[in-house]
Amino acid sequence: MVGGAILRKLEARRAAGEELELLTRTHAELDLTDQQAVRAFMEAERPDAVILAAAKVGGIHANNTYPADFIHDNLLIQANVIGQAHAAGVRRLLFLGSSCIYPKLAPQPMREDALLTGTLEPTNEPYAIAKIAGIKLCESFNRQHGTDYRSVMPTNLYGPGDNFHPENSHVVPALIRRFHEAVQGGADEVVIWGTGTPYREFLHVDDMAEASLFVFDLPRDVYKANTEPMLSHINVGTGQDVTIAELARAIAKITGFEGRITFDTTKPDGTPRKLMDVSRLAAMGWRASTGLEDGLADAYRWFRETETARV
Repeated sequence: MVGGAILRKLEARRAAGEELELLTRTHAELDLTDQQAVRAFMEAERPDAVILAAAKVGGIHANNTYPADFIHDNLLIQANVIGQAHAAGVRRLLFLGSSCIYPKLAPQPMREDALLTGTLEPTNEPYAIAKIAGIKLCESFNRQHGTDYRSVMPTNLYGPGDNFHPENSHVVPALIRRFHEAVQGGADEVVIWGTGTPYREFLHVDDMAEASLFVFDLPRDVYKANTEPMLSHINVGTGQDVTIAELARAIAKITGFEGRITFDTTKPDGTPRKLMDVSRLAAMGWRASTGLEDGLADAYRWFRETETARV
């Protein structure tokens, strides 16, 4: 999802006259968990810069069901891409992480220096550990080799290109599908995992793409001045959050669902609150521009046009 959004932004730049050669591969063309394949790609293409948006991702159900896959595959992807990029002489790299790197009970909003200060949320600990390793891998290459490898930590992303799988998706696409199918099937009730009380922050993927390229394009001295030597990642979010219950009501409105919304309190809630402190990024000159209601409507439009056409 986010890789596709970044690619669209770069393609627009190229169409506007910026000199860019974009090197991309689908998963079918290049398995990033395969070290030999990644090495061959880097040696053949010799990119000037790399943006690493690829990852194995999913919601609470997927993280609980496939913890080994989430830590194993993400560690391999990161080690292969970052390590082989350095071996090929790549000096500039951007790594995309996740807000789940922060402790479950981190002070809110979560500042960058909250990293490694407490216990992680158990439901996504394997994924979070992999992402923390990616941050530290970038930091370590910078310290040892003088590279310019940067990390951005997005809050919960949604929008065109999302995964709308009924079991393995994140909360926004999962709810969009559930409410849409309830409307189509004439159901009078939608059941949602948990109590509905946890707070979550949501960022439209197009905003994330803009923020990623904003950070990537910063002069090196400006980026370093806004990060600490041992804390080189930057939060990306809106700085605003809503409860899961509020999110559900917003999606119900957008999809036209008028029935009951009930909560299955036997299912896990996850972290009570995950609000990002985005003051560093704001001080550098970037803020999100897509409101949640408009963003959800855009995501639902894409779902109707793309996903439902496959049925």
